Amino acid sequence: MNVLMIRSKFNEEHVADAQAAIEKVVQELEQSQLAGVRYASTRLSDGVTLVAFLEVELELEPDGGIPLRELPEYAELLENLKQWQPEPPTVEQMTVIGSYGLF
Repeated sequence: MNVLMIRSKFNEEHVADAQAAIEKVVQELEQSQLAGVRYASTRLSDGVTLVAFLEVELELEPDGGIPLRELPEYAELLENLKQWQPEPPTVEQMTVIGSYGLF
């Protein structure tokens, strides 16, 4: 199972905006029931770093596309990130070697 980890540091004045936008994305995911997608986002103890985890079932997206991009709230979040972040996010591919109910 492969998971993307996206680590994003935000300007302090935009952390609340980012959290609200992420909550909208999660609501849209819950409403759309997008098949084969698992998504979670967390805030680290520094208060300005958010870490998102995204798993997409590869057999549903053989071209490697990310179905989240089809969601208007996600597209809006991506557009705003450019203004909210002092630096680009770090994206890492993770291989899950063990999980209990998380992945």
